[in-house]
Amino acid sequence: MTLSLRTKVLHIIIALSMIIMLAVGIYMHETETFALYPLHKSFGVIVFVFAVYRIFVRAKEGWPEPIGDATPAWQLLAAKVVHWCLIISTLVYPLSGMMMSAGGGHGIAVFGLELVASNYDAVTEKAVPLNAVVADLGHAVHGLLYWVLIPIIVLHVAGALKHHFVEKDGTIKRMFSFKPSKTE
Repeated sequence: MTLSLRTKVLHIIIALSMIIMLAVGIYMHETETFALYPLHKSFGVIVFVFAVYRIFVRAKEGWPEPIGDATPAWQLLAAKVVHWCLIISTLVYPLSGMMMSAGGGHGIAVFGLELVASNYDAVTEKAVPLNAVVADLGHAVHGLLYWVLIPIIVLHVAGALKHHFVEKDGTIKRMFSFKPSKTE
């Protein structure tokens, strides 16, 4: 099965975006660099939109078939679990951030374009939660996904490298070859 150019480009955009957003999020949290939060939120909303589009593309084009037929069943199952975790996390991670921000009264804006209004107290100038339960759930999920996403990314990259260097089956070439095929 040949992967479409759209699938390959979306894979790269989402993968790099998620890794960069994860790194920036860790940096912001560890250093309390609050000035980066508006950019982090803006890119998070954009990543969410790309992730939703990617899921529609995946549903339309289907899952790529494994290359080669010697892969043990447990490895095929592990690959499916890892891919599903990645797909779901590309939706849930930014969504949990939006829940945390909007529910907590901080609003959601994309580079200044307000999508959900902030809710600040005029006297104390502190955010007043619109829905503390939603904000708390978003915060908990956002924090937990950090512990899930990093090992899943490591497993995904390790699997891809195994395909390339051990099995030499062309899996990575299929994803990163941008020469037009006869079917595209």
